[in-house]
Amino acid sequence: MKKEVLLGDEAVALAAYHAGLAAAFSYPGTPASEIMEYLIRLAHTHGDLQASWCVNEKVAYEEALGVSFAGRRALVSMKHVGLNVAADPFINSALTKIMGGLVVAVADDPGMHSSQNEQDSRYYAHFGRIFCFEPSSHQEAYEMTQWAFDLSEKFHIPVMLRLVTRLSHSRSSVLSGPKKESPLLPRGNGPDWTLLPSNARRRFAELLHLQKDLQEESENSPFNKLLLSPSRQRLGIIVAGLGYNYVMENIRHLQEKPSLLKISTYPLPIKLIHELIKASDEILIVEEGYPFIEERIRGTFGLPETKIKGKLSGDLPLSGELTPDSVREALGLPSLPQEKTKDLPLASRPPQLCPGCPHHDTFMALKEVLQDYQQPTVFSDIGCYTLAALPPIQAIDTCVCMGASVSMAKGGAQAGIFPSVAVIGDSTFTHSGMTSLLDAASAKVNMTVIIVDNAVVAMTGGQPTYATGEKLVKICTGLGVAPEHIRQIIPLPKNKEKNKQVIKEEIDYQGTSVIISTRECIQELKKRAKGR
Repeated sequence: MKKEVLLGDEAVALAAYHAGLAAAFSYPGTPASEIMEYLIRLAHTHGDLQASWCVNEKVAYEEALGVSFAGRRALVSMKHVGLNVAADPFINSALTKIMGGLVVAVADDPGMHSSQNEQDSRYYAHFGRIFCFEPSSHQEAYEMTQWAFDLSEKFHIPVMLRLVTRLSHSRSSVLSGPKKESPLLPRGNGPDWTLLPSNARRRFAELLHLQKDLQEESENSPFNKLLLSPSRQRLGIIVAGLGYNYVMENIRHLQEKPSLLKISTYPLPIKLIHELIKASDEILIVEEGYPFIEERIRGTFGLPETKIKGKLSGDLPLSGELTPDSVREALGLPSLPQEKTKDLPLASRPPQLCPGCPHHDTFMALKEVLQDYQQPTVFSDIGCYTLAALPPIQAIDTCVCMGASVSMAKGGAQAGIFPSVAVIGDSTFTHSGMTSLLDAASAKVNMTVIIVDNAVVAMTGGQPTYATGEKLVKICTGLGVAPEHIRQIIPLPKNKEKNKQVIKEEIDYQGTSVIISTRECIQELKKRAKGR
């Protein structure tokens, strides 16, 4: 046994490796990126593992499915909105007969530290009718990951591990065991993996039949803990995931110890929940994310004889992360004394593009060109360049989801917007923008796409991109954009006037045009210089 200090993400990665992982796949996305980064380091060090970034989460999930079909263990990791991209293979994979264990590690982002929404991946697990683990500590993240591989092979389904930002990005000591060798399992059987309607109906019936076994597994899981008060107390607490730490931090200040049920697995352990409710007059439900447990316990009509407190009652906030203080208030405890500091005149510092960022020069040239038009619209996308929405640049009008800039620009152009400009990064373009450009070019829509190509996935830490420079030119040509209207510029202050001329020419062109603005990310340039 070995003890080491790890990020929550790293604990998951190490556990997967120790469980006999054959291959891992991911697309960069905070707060899940460090899972793959750690696995890549392990692969380089040991050589008995394949770990790679993929062009998007859907591709990553499908590659993991191929490994499972071959009888080997696979891990696919992503952030919560990445699961939206992978939803098609995810939901359908529950109907296949998983061979090698398949674990889906999803990191949710309550509080939206680096995301455009706060969705809760437990709903996906419930929707897919699969098993889900939710760790409350780094040690549990390690142990549950290994357990998840075994359950995946036992029940022949994918198993989800649901993380949250505060666990993924904090560090704690983890006691790890030795690496196990995972035997090669039989390959998948064609009828169990070919989801024609006749096969899918049979497999869905088998998945439904499996639910009682998954329920029993959850009821008997050692990760769920019920502690009933020796004498019936008024308050019972149901807590899941990271919130367990905040409850335990405050519970010692209560005069009478309440009954406590820690939930770590889904389907919900119904028998344990009934035992707690039977022993309590009032229930406080503490969970990170949406009121998933609370909604199910309340049901349609609630429990008339039991008061239920939680997010839906207003005792805990519906949005943002839980904190020890918010849980303390929900427990009816007085606020802890706080030290007052002198008022400091600290100026607000909103995030900005890095000094010297090539995106800055691209946007300034674009902004000056658009001053000559009455109602220009710039549809932007997910990446560092989204910061152009903020002062001092303030050059973009929308940012919805990966790849939406090109699709929205097409729709906007067809609704009469001119100029309709899409701005998208090189990695986001290969992730989700290529199909949208194919659609626009085929329809010859009057719009301009600017690909801000900094040759890296910069926002999530500098992971490799799949197309840059001339490769992007070839892709756009293959998608049907006229070669003479695929222009390349270098975003530098000295090139500003020349770049403005190119941008204006392509905006005025009556058709679909692409401008590729290529210059390396300033942070990656610094890294390479430091390496030298």
